[in-house]
Amino acid sequence: MESVRTAFRDECERLGEVLRGVDEVDLDRPTDCRPWTVRELLAHVRSGAGRLVDMLAAPAPPRAEVDAAGYFGAAKFTPSVDAARVDSGRREARELDGPALVADFDRAWRAALDAVDAAPPGRVVRTRHGDAMALGEFLRTRVVEVGVHGLDLAAALDRRPWLTPAAAAVVADLLTDGRAVPPGLGWDRLTLIRKATGRVGLDDRERAVVDAAGFRWLSFGG
Repeated sequence: MESVRTAFRDECERLGEVLRGVDEVDLDRPTDCRPWTVRELLAHVRSGAGRLVDMLAAPAPPRAEVDAAGYFGAAKFTPSVDAARVDSGRREARELDGPALVADFDRAWRAALDAVDAAPPGRVVRTRHGDAMALGEFLRTRVVEVGVHGLDLAAALDRRPWLTPAAAAVVADLLTDGRAVPPGLGWDRLTLIRKATGRVGLDDRERAVVDAAGFRWLSFGG
């Protein structure tokens, strides 16, 4: 739990630092998470980062039923769910100007971290999809959301990726189920995450090695 908490804090802090220097023109740039702009994708990340506040205020389910990998199951993100997620990000982006949106992201993740720190050991939460999850497992999904969408934001802003070491370790561990990357691939963690999340394509040899290794291919939603 402590390593996941550190990863969430570090990645959110880094994203906030980068975005404080972004202007309104940059916020309206397109991203590869179509049809979102940088502003709209940030609104989505802001909502996801702060989601634990309401979840921890709600009654706890009796036991966990889904882990972080199961949360990112493809069957969960149907076309209607995905469309609603996209519309929500676009709608929320219109509510605030750039500086206010960046400030609200900072407020949201810090409030979530405070709620996590106040939660008792073994706390279980229920997600907006109805899944009952251990708090630590859901927090892993938040690291994935902030970290991977941070790669999308970096690409849209023509910046070098700022993925922090702590977040990279959490995301890579989830993608590989804790196993080592086959040495024949020659991937570092950043390359693994880009490849496994579809940010960079695989060639035929890489695909064969990945399939044999049994890496987890996750479906992303909020």
